[in-house]
Amino acid sequence: MFLQLSGFRTSSGIWCCMVVGIFCFCILLLVCGYIFYGRRIERELVLEPEKRMPSDELVDGIDYVSTPTPVLFGHHFSSIAGAGPIVGPIIAAAAFGWLPTLAWIIVGSIFVGAVHDYTAALASVNNRGMSMGQICRKYFKPATYVMMLVFLWLTLSYVIIVFLDLTAGTMTPPAVEHVGFCENGSVATASVLYILIAMIYGIVVRKFKVGFKKASLLFIPLVFFALYVGYRFPITFELLSNVALSPKDFWLTVLIGYCFVASIMPVWLLLQPRDYLSSFLLYASLGIGAAGLVISGIGGKLAIEQPALLSFSDEKLGFLFPALFITVACGAVSGFHSLVSAGTTAKQLERKRSILPVVYGSMLVEAVLAVLAVVAVMIVAKIPEGQLPTVTFANALGLFAEACGFSHQVGLVFALLAINTFLLTTLDTCTRLTRFIVEEFIGRDFPFRRYLTTLAGLAFPAFMCFVRVGGKPAWIAVWPAFGTTNQLLAAITLIVVSVWLFKSGRKVVYTVPPMLFMLLTAGYSLAVLSYSRISQGDYIIGVISVVMFIMAVVLVLDSSRVFLKGKSI
Repeated sequence: MFLQLSGFRTSSGIWCCMVVGIFCFCILLLVCGYIFYGRRIERELVLEPEKRMPSDELVDGIDYVSTPTPVLFGHHFSSIAGAGPIVGPIIAAAAFGWLPTLAWIIVGSIFVGAVHDYTAALASVNNRGMSMGQICRKYFKPATYVMMLVFLWLTLSYVIIVFLDLTAGTMTPPAVEHVGFCENGSVATASVLYILIAMIYGIVVRKFKVGFKKASLLFIPLVFFALYVGYRFPITFELLSNVALSPKDFWLTVLIGYCFVASIMPVWLLLQPRDYLSSFLLYASLGIGAAGLVISGIGGKLAIEQPALLSFSDEKLGFLFPALFITVACGAVSGFHSLVSAGTTAKQLERKRSILPVVYGSMLVEAVLAVLAVVAVMIVAKIPEGQLPTVTFANALGLFAEACGFSHQVGLVFALLAINTFLLTTLDTCTRLTRFIVEEFIGRDFPFRRYLTTLAGLAFPAFMCFVRVGGKPAWIAVWPAFGTTNQLLAAITLIVVSVWLFKSGRKVVYTVPPMLFMLLTAGYSLAVLSYSRISQGDYIIGVISVVMFIMAVVLVLDSSRVFLKGKSI
């Protein structure tokens, strides 16, 4: 029953090339998905000719800023990527096996995740840069719209809380030592340098009219130099010894202040250039990983050490369905992506034809990262108990770096620094998106709008960051419900997008099947989670799951009403 593809440790023969063959085959499928399926969706859903984009029609120099496609790709990719497409796939592959995990990454990213992201951006662009909540308001009942906004706000707030705590943890000695950094505070130094480099880049391009290609030739090497400086000159605990707060609380406070500033600043000055420049760290990780993998495999230094299929059920995650589809998350589909696509990205697109490479393409490149993460599990005979998925990935990248002529330690440290850099990119993007949601709640036309709505959006996450439950951060108490909530958001987004497609005379064949699958997956997961938690006396998770389930039912019923009423031209 089980495909026992383990034990291929010989340095010769076809088995050593299997890892390379599987990796290359996955990449080929993703490329074909973009060329044939992605372009087909573009041809059939972009009905009207090019017209003024929100970035041009509503340009304000703050949020609505027309951006060159390569820069926006880096900005969008950095916002949606990070640790997500590494952690989820590694956990799933270690629990169920690499074959079902890879299958879902390929199928899910092409037919579900990329379609979800693309249609969310397309719907926003066609509605003057509206968010998913605002589009929901056009077609659904007022109560459904309010419910949608509350759900989006809670989701974003939770992401901010988690990423504030995780990012602060990477900057403090205990957490840094735990994940394997050679020097404490490397991430803190590199992060500060990234921010300064990005702001200078934004000023050079925007104010001094230097082309982004010419500016990139200078600033991209500076990003990698910042990694080196961070590695050699970390901000150590001794430097913070005179601060009244603990190191972690100090960095939490600094990060909250940074999020506030990043949210109110023009997007071209910080978020856009920093995400664009930081994306080259992940490109480099992918490049080193892919090249080292091929060189090692052909040279007979790699082999598949793990069974293709381990089990249909895991003690911690549960049965393969729906656990696999919830756990992989960002590697195949993530509801959070729709908030970026219809939030910040749609307000910066130069033209509709840029949606395919920027949004659909970013999702497939993220899938490449997820495939590489699964390979990190395939080539390891046994993952040490308690080892973080990011360390598993970094160790594999260290092996691949050796094949490319670097030391294993350089590859490991580079991977960890790059991953943790993307925690910060997601964090400040979420803060800006939360500001947009708060503005929808209370309106946009009043003095100091950006400042007040940012403060309102950060108030709850900032408070929760310093709350402890049983000596641990409060977010850990509700973490089990987050994965399912994120996938439910994907299903809800596909509901809203399907309604918009239907009402605007477009085909819904591309969104309804993945919407039904995600509804079934998230709904079943919520039902199982709520029942198990309530029966165990864990009423916090149980009640949250029940509320999310009820909200999904309301949205399904309301969307059914819209479909039954027919099209409105």
